[in-house]
Amino acid sequence: MSEHEVTSTEARIREALDSVRDAIQMDGGDVEFVSYDELSKTVFVSLQGACVGCPASVMTLKMGIERAIKKVAPDVEYVEAV
Repeated sequence: MSEHEVTSTEARIREALDSVRDAIQMDGGDVEFVSYDELSKTVFVSLQGACVGCPASVMTLKMGIERAIKKVAPDVEYVEAV
């Protein structure tokens, strides 16, 4: 994968995060892009605010954030919170 493709994937990931950010912020939380590992096809994000320690944060990560990212960047296989 070329550097341009990685940048493109990262741009799509950031757009996906922007698309769900408003809903997350309405509940007092936030999500920030940390990195994308092209070898493991894993996106790393940081959950912030009310998301930290929230029992529903795993569902937010998997059902909201991961779904949004995979929709625009189908090459992504995993989304992990750090």
